[in-house]
Amino acid sequence: MSSRRDELIAKYAEDIQGKFGEDPDMDLLAKVAIGLGPAIYNLDASKVSGSDEKELETVKNNYLIKKLGLSDGPGLMDAVTSVIDRYGQSEKNKHRAVIYYMLCKHFGKESVYS
Repeated sequence: MSSRRDELIAKYAEDIQGKFGEDPDMDLLAKVAIGLGPAIYNLDASKVSGSDEKELETVKNNYLIKKLGLSDGPGLMDAVTSVIDRYGQSEKNKHRAVIYYMLCKHFGKESVYS
């Protein structure tokens, strides 16, 4: 495992503790981060803009529906919006790995990563 990835995962864990008040499942968090591949190292791709509707649709379609295998419905976008709100609208650096991790936990889809 690369030290750069370890540093990023540690940063994500801090966000989960600080912004969401939860103790992260480090194993799941690492798997989510690894699942994102090289995107976590790209400044733009590694973040999610909470105010960009198109980007939130992408999270819903590419992650919740394609990756986690959920059926489309209003609950999906509600969950995405809820995680973005909990992260904090003022927080500029909303890490994609943290958002995906929180959504995975929210929907109880940890088995996708096992």
